[in-house]
Amino acid sequence: MHSAKRFFPFLSWPKPTPQLLKSEAFAGLSVGLMVIPQGVAYAALAGMPLITGIYASLLPALVAVLFSASPRLSVGPTALTSILIAASLSGMATPGSAEWVNITVWLSLMTGLLQVVLGFARFGWLLNLVSSPVLMAFTQGAGVLIISSQIPALLGLTNGWSTLLTGAGIDWASLVFGVVTLVLLLLARRWRPTFPTVLVVVLGAAGASWALGLEASGTAVVGALPQGLPALFVPNVIEWDVFKQLVLPTLVITLVSFLETASSAKVDNDRSGKRWDQDQDLIGQGLAKVASGLCGAFPTSSSFSRSALNLYAGAQSAWATIFSVAVILVILLFFTAVLQPVPQSVLAAIVVAAVLGLIKPRAFVQLYKINRVEAATAVVTFVITLLSAPRLYWGVLAGVVMGLRHFLHTRLHPRIIEVGLHPDGSLRDRHLWQLPPLANNLYALRMDAALDFAAASTLERAGMERLGQHTHIAHACQFAQPHNRSDAPDV
Repeated sequence: MHSAKRFFPFLSWPKPTPQLLKSEAFAGLSVGLMVIPQGVAYAALAGMPLITGIYASLLPALVAVLFSASPRLSVGPTALTSILIAASLSGMATPGSAEWVNITVWLSLMTGLLQVVLGFARFGWLLNLVSSPVLMAFTQGAGVLIISSQIPALLGLTNGWSTLLTGAGIDWASLVFGVVTLVLLLLARRWRPTFPTVLVVVLGAAGASWALGLEASGTAVVGALPQGLPALFVPNVIEWDVFKQLVLPTLVITLVSFLETASSAKVDNDRSGKRWDQDQDLIGQGLAKVASGLCGAFPTSSSFSRSALNLYAGAQSAWATIFSVAVILVILLFFTAVLQPVPQSVLAAIVVAAVLGLIKPRAFVQLYKINRVEAATAVVTFVITLLSAPRLYWGVLAGVVMGLRHFLHTRLHPRIIEVGLHPDGSLRDRHLWQLPPLANNLYALRMDAALDFAAASTLERAGMERLGQHTHIAHACQFAQPHNRSDAPDV
């Protein structure tokens, strides 16, 4: 039974009671009302048909909660994954076209299957390849790119950034709706974080747009959305060259989206007092991506903001997500028409409001005070992410390579000191603390690393150089306390 619960986490769900379902219903309602407008906005960011944002919030969320070890996470569209999709497929097809949708579905299936395989192979440790400074820098770089991509729609610049130069082509209605929406969302996030402000603002914008007849006057709006459940989507076979172009984006989206999950899952499991099963979450998140692809949607991930709202609203178990899925289902079946008159500048404001929280310049300053090497890695990652747009995944890869390079450098060049006896009885760096040698004609050294092939040559070179410079030394003593591991050839 224990083995079954490990692979089927839903067998461990608590039995529903009236008291439990009451709190879960409130949390589920809060998240469900938030994810609908966000899903539509993120679908636009990914270049997908807007309805797919709702599709990606329905079945994937249900599949994820059934098979994930962190059942209180909100799975669905996210800004970071959406911009990665748009950047990865740029130039391969026209956004919103049938070919774009087909390639995006393949990307969702490939990332999902890769995560499932990694989960079953117990390869969750691979997420350690991306350090927190690299992820922080990439997230901020991607955030800057997301905001810059949404500003034209937010401000009603119908001809893009060139409108600022010519002064013509400004849709003033879009400008007013976008700016007002952004201001309201930012104020509400500060003063009433649990209030479903996004939904209320969207409904208000829909009503005002309908009353003013903005769609008829030419203002860009959401437009008609299909009503009803998504049909099974079987993608067309893609060419080998296209498949090869999807390999690198698949690896990056797999890694980055799971790091998004990790940031939320660690908080969830810490509050629950449980050890985080990252491999099972890999499986759950992978199956969610596969489900999203089969719905004709795009890769999903765990939303930190929606997961935080779920916890803040009192979610205690997976039943909150079930209620959230039920809310999305009802809206998808009966109320998608309500979104038709919503100006697209409102969707842009939703994206910008969500992404502004990712921009934290002080994080670079704080990192510099702690570790200058990691700060330099973060800055390079940030810059390369901006310069490599639209192929911004090169920022992550550059950060990973720099992090691994620093790791290898520290392993190949460990700290080696000559020890002396400190007055407190401990052995410390003799030259740093200006201590006398342990004994005459004795070289007492200590290497603060494992004694393996990576450090052995450095240790040997340090000893030979010391003995060559001080020919009077007759004895050498190596303190091996830090050697928690040794290779047989080096011993």
